Amino acid sequence: MTLVKTNSNGLHFPSVFSDFFNNDNFFNNRLIEREFEQSLPAVNIKENKNDFKIEFAAPGFKKNDFKIDIEGDMLTISAEKEVEKNEEKELFTRKEFSYNSFSRSFTLPQTVNSEKIDAKYSDGLLKLIVSKKEEAKKILKKEIKVL
Repeated sequence: MTLVKTNSNGLHFPSVFSDFFNNDNFFNNRLIEREFEQSLPAVNIKENKNDFKIEFAAPGFKKNDFKIDIEGDMLTISAEKEVEKNEEKELFTRKEFSYNSFSRSFTLPQTVNSEKIDAKYSDGLLKLIVSKKEEAKKILKKEIKVL
């Protein structure tokens, strides 16, 4: 699998800031980039004989916050969460809210059976199992004779 795009909240500002402000160090670009990178969940991808296992570290979300789409050979995993808290007392009103989202896309190899993808979310970890096509599961062993 190949990572083709990462974004958070639809922004691509680290490269924009790096390119635009890099000459005079107007901002501490690494600090901005580090904050942007931390907003994306860490991902592990492992290929096995029969499937690919993809794990996202995404604590704080619920199962229904995730959206998983396949379009052509592109697998996109995204999540969106909005929390609002209101507190009203005798002389004041306080309202707090937060918004968190991410989107990551991967190009699926030709060996993947896009009809057989399972996803589970538990304890802050989103796990996907992407099955391979039957013909891709067969390992062809061929011995090459040295002349």
